[in-house]
Amino acid sequence: MTDFEKVKNYYKHFDEKNRLRNDNSGKLEFLMTMRILEKNLPALDDGAKISVLDLGGGAGVYSFPLAKKGYKVTLADLSETLLEQAKKQKEEDKVENLISCDQVNATDLSCYKDNSFDVVLLFGPLYHLTEKDEREKCVAEIQRVLKTGGKVFASFIPHLAGSIALVQRFCWSPDQVSIDTLEDCFDSGKFKNLSSNGFQEGYYPTSEEIENLFIANGFEKQELRSIRGFGYEKEDVIFKFKNKNVFSKILELIDSTSEEKSIIEMCGHAMYVGVKK
Repeated sequence: MTDFEKVKNYYKHFDEKNRLRNDNSGKLEFLMTMRILEKNLPALDDGAKISVLDLGGGAGVYSFPLAKKGYKVTLADLSETLLEQAKKQKEEDKVENLISCDQVNATDLSCYKDNSFDVVLLFGPLYHLTEKDEREKCVAEIQRVLKTGGKVFASFIPHLAGSIALVQRFCWSPDQVSIDTLEDCFDSGKFKNLSSNGFQEGYYPTSEEIENLFIANGFEKQELRSIRGFGYEKEDVIFKFKNKNVFSKILELIDSTSEEKSIIEMCGHAMYVGVKK
């Protein structure tokens, strides 16, 4: 079972609020994620009220820009620390469309009624839920609270990308990763940090596993892609392009190749976009 206290403790010390601002890898992830959302989110036509559940949304990195665009956003997260940061920003920025900031475990959404949301963002929980039944509960709950025709955007760390990244951690932080830890992750997809430092309680599924998980819970795939694509670990080079046309063309090329299976499995975070049937 996932040790949720270890996960919560990790976010007490990790600067999740600024993770996507601190370096070019984070900036590219945010930029590409917003492109995916803008392409796939329901339009706010004729004053339509589109409700969004940002599940595992941390301090609201995506909640705030979506709320400012006019979406009615409910932010939910496991971490009290990150939610307090979001509440503070809500007050400071006077963001009325951020409806609430709720402490929630992604496997239990009983605080929300059936068919409550048009959209669910799942940008975090699938990184941490180590057990199959936890992932199934999470997606089943998302299916329940989504309206028919509603969309889910779920990010995950693909098996090879996550496992291979542990090789680097094994070299840099041997207190966190042993050779047995590494072998187990390649075999099972599970990562159990040996220390209290660094990322805790990870799970790295294949893209097929993610697609099947959502199919089994009544979703139809719209898109399954890498987020940063071939820009993964080339972010510093990409942001050196000051010519806007060149920069824009690079982003278009990333988008156009993002569904290649080899890129999905090897290039960092990926995303599933599905519709509740």
